[in-house]
Amino acid sequence: MEITAKNVKKWSTVGARPTFGMTMVELAKTNPNMIVLTADVSTSAGLERYKKMFPEQFIDVGIAEQNMMGIATALSKEGYCVVTTTFAPFQSMRCLEQIRVNQGYMGLPVIMVGLSSGLYHCYLGNTHCCFEDAAILRSIPNIAVVTPADGAEIVKTFEYAVNYHKSIYVRLIEGKNLPIIYKEDFSFSIGKANILREGQDIVILANGTMVAQALTAADILQERGISCKVIDFHTIKPLDTELLDSVIDYPLLITIEEHSVIGGLGSAVAEYMIQKRRKPRQLFMGIQDFYPHSSDYETVLKQCGLTAKQIAEKIVSEIGE
Repeated sequence: MEITAKNVKKWSTVGARPTFGMTMVELAKTNPNMIVLTADVSTSAGLERYKKMFPEQFIDVGIAEQNMMGIATALSKEGYCVVTTTFAPFQSMRCLEQIRVNQGYMGLPVIMVGLSSGLYHCYLGNTHCCFEDAAILRSIPNIAVVTPADGAEIVKTFEYAVNYHKSIYVRLIEGKNLPIIYKEDFSFSIGKANILREGQDIVILANGTMVAQALTAADILQERGISCKVIDFHTIKPLDTELLDSVIDYPLLITIEEHSVIGGLGSAVAEYMIQKRRKPRQLFMGIQDFYPHSSDYETVLKQCGLTAKQIAEKIVSEIGE
């Protein structure tokens, strides 16, 4: 799919799930070996058009997520390119034992899509939002974990994933409208982060919706005379350690994620950096060790200190400006 101004605007307007559905349609046109499985979420996942166009490449197992992973694994073993999707807490946690055994231990590749990860569904209560998924699946061998920042990166992620031949968990985080990060075509590889903005004073690593918040926070900090390097760290596992080595001389490194501060991007970066003799001080920004009070998305973001203004204020406080 072309990264054009028209497409970028469309993906931003429709949001993460319809963009995922449109991408599946385009990929199926050239991948007759691809099969998409859902657990009674074809409409929610934006897959109605895909289901009508490619009925032989679509299976809805009903509300039976663990069965979905078993069927997906069998199809993968037979050589199919398999995509599974349901809401993030069910894709990552309800299916965990099946994923651990089949995708982790047996190494059978499946592209697993967690819909509405992060805080977007917090208005339905904490049973339906999900900010533990990256930590859980990152701990299982043979699974990559990716959090796209916008519509263009969602498209790039799945275009890359169908040729990756290993299991991938894709966190689709939503808001009212997807932020636009990439307006033109760009290079994307799992395990290779993208530098979005150069800066000399501090470095910010972010993924998902927090990339847009980080860029806005960097603008606010620039007005305070603080120059920020901002990096889209879309892949939590495998980490781009080469890029981490390149920022080792910065005095302060900030990780920002719409995920728990325990076990996500911040933890992954710290695990790598702790091995270094010389390393930057790290500030972890994300969802602290609590369940936010159910409310609308913007209110919950503020509860968690994850708006651009709050991020900038926290960084200023940290560096003592």
